[in-house]
Amino acid sequence: MYKIIDTHSHLFVEEFDADRAEVMVRAREAGITHILMPNIDVASVEPMLRVCAEYSGYCFPMLGLHPTEVNAAYREALSVLKSLLDAHRFVAIGEVGLDLYWDKTYRSEQLAALEEQIGWALERDLPLVIHSREAFPELYNLFSHYKSAPIRGVFHSFTGTADEAHALLEFPGFLLGINGVVTFKKSTLPEALREVPLSRIVVETDSPYLAPTPYRGKRNESAYVVRVVERLAEIYGVSPEIVAECAYGNARSLFAL
Repeated sequence: MYKIIDTHSHLFVEEFDADRAEVMVRAREAGITHILMPNIDVASVEPMLRVCAEYSGYCFPMLGLHPTEVNAAYREALSVLKSLLDAHRFVAIGEVGLDLYWDKTYRSEQLAALEEQIGWALERDLPLVIHSREAFPELYNLFSHYKSAPIRGVFHSFTGTADEAHALLEFPGFLLGINGVVTFKKSTLPEALREVPLSRIVVETDSPYLAPTPYRGKRNESAYVVRVVERLAEIYGVSPEIVAECAYGNARSLFAL
């Protein structure tokens, strides 16, 4: 069994309230050594911190305002979240970013919120965990302004093209987060990843979402990240042990675990 870090999992949400302890046991049995938990909004901070405290040393919290939670009152939410940054230890600023898939109403507010949270990461020397959906040009343009800044992090749930992967790799401090999408039958990720070295990859589940094959359509959980590692091994033509070791080292270094 090899060691794996699930770099993105929402095990604190209510979908796990009935059997969270069993989910954690299965994760440990699968070789998961750390589970990193991204925040979504102000309301999710307390349950996230509670679960991380219950599983201290195993689950680690991040803090951020998810782009789909950005609205006209986003400044108030950011103010509350920022006050929490000094009260607790977080391993990253996340999950933050841009999402223009559902609604473009608050596009400018999303950009402003992301820039403010990039500032938090720079002030505190923390990595960023970036969500991007239907917003690649906007994201790339914004990040291009930070090419000389010491920012680092993960472009979470990367599902883009080879060209997009190549563009994101221009930011040397960033890795691509790969999850169950890579196992889907019609996924184009295997082709895109041929140009991405293992040194720039971490693995994740995004539980309870995006369960890998053969669990697709069911609730995802951290133990299933093993399927992601196995699929990446097929894509790169190496053993699962090599993929796991590389992704593990990348995550430990980035998040200072």
